[in-house]
Amino acid sequence: MSRWLLVYDGYDPDSEGVREALCTLGNGYFATRGAQPEATADGVHYPGTYVAGCYDRLTSDVAGRTVVNEDLVNAPNWLPLTLRIGDGPWLGPADLASPSALLSYRQELDLRRGVLTRLLRFTDAAGRVTRMAQRRIVSMEDPHLAALETTIVPENWSGDLEIRSALDGRVSNSGVARYRLLNGAHLVPGGEGENGAEAVWLSCRTATSGVEIALAARTRVDAAAKRTTREERGWISQDLLVEAEEGVPVTVEKVAALFTSRDRAIEEPAKAARTRVDRAAGFDGLLERHTLAWGRLWRRCRLSVDGEDVQRVLNLHMFHLLQTVSEHTVDLDVGVPARGLHGEAYRGHIFWDELFVLPFLTLRFPEIARSLLLYRSRRLPEARWAAREAGRRGAMYPWQSGGDGREETQWLHLNPRSGRWLPDHSHLQRHVGLAVALNVWRFYEATGDAEFLAEYGAEMLLEIARFFAGLATYSRGLDRYEIRGVMGPDEYHDGYPGREEPGLDNNAYTNVLAVWVLCRALDVLAVLPGDRRDELVERLGLAREEIARMEDVSRTMAIPFHDGVLSQFEGYADLDELDWDGYRRRYGDIRRLDRILEAEGDSPNRYKASKQADVLMLFHLLSREELDDVLTRLGHVPAPDLMERTIAYYLPRTCHGSTLSSLVHAWLMARVDGEEAWHLFLESLDSDIGDSQHGTTAEGVHLGAMAGTVNLVQRCHAGVTTQGTVLHLAPRLPAGIGRLRLGLRYRGNWGVDLSLSQDRLRVALHPGVASPIEVACGAETVTIEPGAAWETPLANGRLPEQPAGGR
Repeated sequence: MSRWLLVYDGYDPDSEGVREALCTLGNGYFATRGAQPEATADGVHYPGTYVAGCYDRLTSDVAGRTVVNEDLVNAPNWLPLTLRIGDGPWLGPADLASPSALLSYRQELDLRRGVLTRLLRFTDAAGRVTRMAQRRIVSMEDPHLAALETTIVPENWSGDLEIRSALDGRVSNSGVARYRLLNGAHLVPGGEGENGAEAVWLSCRTATSGVEIALAARTRVDAAAKRTTREERGWISQDLLVEAEEGVPVTVEKVAALFTSRDRAIEEPAKAARTRVDRAAGFDGLLERHTLAWGRLWRRCRLSVDGEDVQRVLNLHMFHLLQTVSEHTVDLDVGVPARGLHGEAYRGHIFWDELFVLPFLTLRFPEIARSLLLYRSRRLPEARWAAREAGRRGAMYPWQSGGDGREETQWLHLNPRSGRWLPDHSHLQRHVGLAVALNVWRFYEATGDAEFLAEYGAEMLLEIARFFAGLATYSRGLDRYEIRGVMGPDEYHDGYPGREEPGLDNNAYTNVLAVWVLCRALDVLAVLPGDRRDELVERLGLAREEIARMEDVSRTMAIPFHDGVLSQFEGYADLDELDWDGYRRRYGDIRRLDRILEAEGDSPNRYKASKQADVLMLFHLLSREELDDVLTRLGHVPAPDLMERTIAYYLPRTCHGSTLSSLVHAWLMARVDGEEAWHLFLESLDSDIGDSQHGTTAEGVHLGAMAGTVNLVQRCHAGVTTQGTVLHLAPRLPAGIGRLRLGLRYRGNWGVDLSLSQDRLRVALHPGVASPIEVACGAETVTIEPGAAWETPLANGRLPEQPAGGR
């Protein structure tokens, strides 16, 4: 199989949801799931279209409580297209599910060109055999256009062939079973009508956010056709009746345009959609421009390994990342939905997933990374208000964000195993603000974008640092500052057994990263030009006492240890050990251990059992030197084997209930056990394409994990990190990869090429770049001039002097 094709042979209703998610097509402005054009939401199929940043808020009554939910809206469906022969029934999914009716079925996603192809043959009750081929695109060249081409060949019959092409605004948000008790009726019908002889249009608006959404579609057929338009409220179709001849293809071309009232340079969405459809080229013309646009993207995403299966999944992951956030995203006010624009899981909310997404984008599409950071910057006022409501200064970013940046985390969640609705304390994951601050600093390091730092980044970083300096409280008993009542990344622990109020004390991940951020805030004050610094300090009202407190907290924060390792939180050592073998024997898959325990009347808060990497995230995000600097600053003497001991302690106590968990552990194990690291890496690659969590992929891909696998190849296998003004390389090429090539943009230089084999590393700088770069590799730092290259030997994919567990 080609490394550029995702292929499904045969039709399998049980896996249709996963296929729809993985065959989603998008362009950063909107995306449409890979559902069959003749399908409606029926429990097997779910045709969803999602517009980046289009949210709506509704009220529901759930479990005796009033719940307010904000969702990424399922927009009107532009896809519907079906057919019938003579006066027979319209072709639907049920016909294709019948083995006697479906003769062959194949679906191909071309990752290089962004084209979804479907090939099928079927027979009807009268024995008439029909062959059909469909090609679909969501234009990467024009963010408002999509197109579907359908070629129908009557193999053994002639007669009437009727084609129905429709726009459907009667859809709702119902793609996730556990949310179906929530109100999902986000669309209010507006109007619909014809647009000349070939096109129809439809408009609606979101129920409370008032976003107007308009679709127009032009349908053409390469044969004489009689057209009939049918309208209902929220739905409109054109029926095209043609006289088909045996063996003669009939090609139907549907071009759709989508606009919203949030778009710029338009008078009104419906008019804009109608105009764009009128002026649009045919399918082949749109495909040509679309393919060229994808070619430009792939040239900036040069990342190749010599394993075809691995490369195919990496290509798939980059493909879906670029469909969610592309060059079209730059002009939008949007963040990174954790499940992409591929489904309705997590209700389309934005978590901390840009922590895993931005490293890849920053070194290839810094303009996209910058726009995603601006999403956070524009919501700084809301984060300030949240901090103020909590009695703090600075900015408290929400765990889940959506339209305006308020906290969108649910207060109840359903355990499908027990059927009970339970309190949800996830909003206590204050560490999301630390991730925002880290992203700001890493972006500045990689790009050298001093203007971004001065205009936007410094303010975010300082306000986040200000919040955590205030959140920390002084303990006389410890003679240190503490952070109490929070949650770390591990969502299985949200409180202490027997303690009524939720939250944990001195979560090591939160406390260490808070110190690192406080240090970077102090660095920002030193890096900014004097006039910009003074203006910012005056505007923020940042008093000398607050700066002194940042300094004090950064030197005296409490960090818990036990048994020679970092404690996940204070009191972790006192928890019970879990009978891991017993639970695996009883349940097999225990990745959702929290649901299992709750259904038994128990709680993971009682056990040393983690859903995902928590304290170990520190070793993923910070270099050994950075972590050692923080611990030393706090008065600890970091043991040389602290990382190895901490990994060995937590790995067997983690059940990988998050797709991010095996990814982070693969990263960590690359420093300890190459064989186990490779196994975990392959497991991470399989998380969506293999639907390793048994049904969650159908609700939307796991974008953080997808981007994280590519980032792992870049930052772990190739060892690429950015610190200061130097590109650092510490390769750890696994035995499963013989060759690895990367193309990067570093501090304004487009042409940085890295190639690695098990015995050699080569860095080359294209002759056309603007300036030389500094590269640090092991103990050596070299300057590479434009047009020059530098090489160094490797031993089993590592620097010869680098120990197996080294950083």
